Amino acid sequence: MSFVKKITDDIFLFWKNYDRITRLKPTGPEAINGSAWPQSLKMRRKKKIEKENSRKEEETMNKNKFSTKYLVEMALLVAIILLMAFTPIGYIKTAGLEITLIVVPVAVGAVTLGTTAGAILGGVFGITSFIQCFGMSQFGALLLGINPFLTFLVCVPTRILMGWLTGLIYHGLRKTKIPSAASVTIASLCCPLLNTTFFMGTLVTLFASTMRESFGMGKVLPFIFAFVGVNGVVEAIVCFVVGTAISMALKKALRYS
Repeated sequence: MSFVKKITDDIFLFWKNYDRITRLKPTGPEAINGSAWPQSLKMRRKKKIEKENSRKEEETMNKNKFSTKYLVEMALLVAIILLMAFTPIGYIKTAGLEITLIVVPVAVGAVTLGTTAGAILGGVFGITSFIQCFGMSQFGALLLGINPFLTFLVCVPTRILMGWLTGLIYHGLRKTKIPSAASVTIASLCCPLLNTTFFMGTLVTLFASTMRESFGMGKVLPFIFAFVGVNGVVEAIVCFVVGTAISMALKKALRYS
């Protein structure tokens, strides 16, 4: 009986000490050095904290890398827009029409980098378009001579909205069951169509009276249809083929979803 009683007392003493340690265990960083913890528990706690700190540090580094990559890609696309805007490769100039190819890098940025990038790149495109009005574009110079502020509204806000909506369309499509390739294709096709629609819509709205005086009421609609038809079709084809190919290649190389 004494042997059984001794075992019972030992078990009772163990649970009593265990309960005391549990109730007295400290919390927070000081728990590592607390005397109430057994040595093995202190080591496990220390390793857990070190692992957590390492994970947070890795997440911070990845975030910084993504930010740097984002800025580099943005800078590259801005440089491409500037190069295209002030060299012959950015525009196909025909009699009375200026077909722009700058919608391609805007579409690529909106698809691969998001709506904010699309709006920024569209804004850069719009500013270069407004600068073209100062002697580099006959049609732009004509509008600038009539009203510089309205000319700015025709050139810049329309392109910002175009880039933003292109990114919005793409990311909206990605939330559906539509495949990624189809989403890129549709967004790349929408970009030049939005550009032509917003530009011509704003132009006709703000310069309607001037256009009636210059062309006559009967000639305004043929001018609009010719501009929208030729510009829209050519820009859509180029952006559809080139923009889709570049966007898909970049998304694959940069592992975007």
